[in-house]
Amino acid sequence: MAIAASAGTAFSTGAAAGTAAPLTARGVGKTYGEDDDADPVIGEISFSLGAGEIVSLVGPSGCGKTTLLNLMSGLARPTRGDVLWHGRPLADVPRGIGYMLQKDMLMSWRTALANVTLGLEMTGMPRAHREKKAHAMLAKVGLAPYYDYYPSALSGGMRQRVALARTLVTDPEVILLDEPFAALDFQTKVVLESDMARLVRGEGRSVLLITHDIEEAVSLSDRVIVLSHRPSRICAIHEIDLTGERGDMMAMRDAPGFTSLVREIWSQLDVRAGEH
Repeated sequence: MAIAASAGTAFSTGAAAGTAAPLTARGVGKTYGEDDDADPVIGEISFSLGAGEIVSLVGPSGCGKTTLLNLMSGLARPTRGDVLWHGRPLADVPRGIGYMLQKDMLMSWRTALANVTLGLEMTGMPRAHREKKAHAMLAKVGLAPYYDYYPSALSGGMRQRVALARTLVTDPEVILLDEPFAALDFQTKVVLESDMARLVRGEGRSVLLITHDIEEAVSLSDRVIVLSHRPSRICAIHEIDLTGERGDMMAMRDAPGFTSLVREIWSQLDVRAGEH
């Protein structure tokens, strides 16, 4: 179901009535520079990410999706508006947020296990405890036999699995994903999407995903938010109510209405407006 959205007024949340959503953008805008050198990237955006909800952001290339994700994580501060963490203004990166990028960013001199334990190590968790957690998470992503492999000995898909394990092992409440599967071949991508969806839904985590792949967005998400060209605003919100097993990406792609929804979202992407 598509919901029309007026700029700056699109507030939708999966949180129960009376409870604050884990993450909320309230009239958020971002401009770099001042006066004649001002470069407005984010116009005015409002939305909420509910508990246990997967939301995808799609929009034309260069519309500021990564900038918005950095604002939502606390890595950058908005020029206007507020980002709220459980209803309170976000002043820094909260411990309950995990961030996964398109590049796996694995440390070449550390094994898969040592890469996964990195975040736990930084919290001061004892070695035996953090390695036990990391072994369990590597098993969940299908890499138990490869715990002592270095990144150079792993395929691209395996490296992304290690990066996913590293993100999940710290038990984040909210996971921010910046096109984490974009560089993978289709088969590997679909398998990883399914595994990720299974893991986060099974543990009730919230996910905010940036993607250029509309099929990925529709098959993974509870909602898809369509952004305009920069300075970006919300131009549509789609509630995904397709029949199919959540977490099975191929089954979702075969669901009735999937293709027409993908086409509708594509038609809303004003990809030429931002070209110079």
